[in-house]
Amino acid sequence: VQLQASGGGLVQAGGSLRLSCVASGRTFRSYNMAWFRQAPGQEREFVAGIRWSGAGTYYATDVRGRFTISRDNAKNTVYLQMNSLKPEDTAGYYCAASPQSTILSELRNSARYYYWGQGTQVTVSS
Repeated sequence: VQLQASGGGLVQAGGSLRLSCVASGRTFRSYNMAWFRQAPGQEREFVAGIRWSGAGTYYATDVRGRFTISRDNAKNTVYLQMNSLKPEDTAGYYCAASPQSTILSELRNSARYYYWGQGTQVTVSS
């Protein structure tokens, strides 16, 4: 599976962005998907995850209620709608794919992800 992320950019605090991640291959619908982010000098952290069926989602505490992850299996695409953005959301955002067997509570574990996209930069100005 190859992943291509897009949609990042520069936005003012309080604004919105929608990230997209398109996957190659016909097996996209069998993978759980997630977004991670990494700011300079910091470790990569989990942002949001979604089960292969779309039936379960999981969010990091500091984005819950502001970000929404969704997927369209017909388009091999996973989205991250980001609202009420804050300067601390500034980071490179990466999409990733994990096997269908990964349970919901393990979606935040980066070690469960086999495939990663190249990242898209989100910068939020104050």
